[in-house]
Amino acid sequence: MSISDIIEQFILDSIGDDEFISISRNQLADFFKCVPSQINYVLATRFTIDKGFIVESKRGGGGYIIISRLPDEDNIKYITSLVNNGFLQQLSQIQADQILDRLLASNLINARERKILSSAFSDKALLVPDSIKPSVRANILKNILVEILKNISQQS
Repeated sequence: MSISDIIEQFILDSIGDDEFISISRNQLADFFKCVPSQINYVLATRFTIDKGFIVESKRGGGGYIIISRLPDEDNIKYITSLVNNGFLQQLSQIQADQILDRLLASNLINARERKILSSAFSDKALLVPDSIKPSVRANILKNILVEILKNISQQS
């Protein structure tokens, strides 16, 4: 397990079910015995909007950061924007997995469904020419997202 994985898990555990946490970047770096840029890297790559988080930096006092979990309404907006904009024209396996991670973190799919979907999006499962795999993957995910939106609206 890498230091980035450990820092990410620590932050996720710290947030728990709360809406946000406020932590000192320098204290976190001291705790993990790493440079503050390592903390910046984790925040920039693992706590992004597409993964359901907003990170705000506060200057002074050792560089405090606030990490907020997006509320459920924002998850619906996120899915709707994915379905409606041109993003889902081409989709790599990595991008598909990032979206599935966000859906899992938002409790819109469970861990078993995430594994099944990731497997279905794999290059091994998509028996089409490599040149069209990204568009096939995007089309499949778009249809899945539409079904998730339908289920959300039926529950409301």
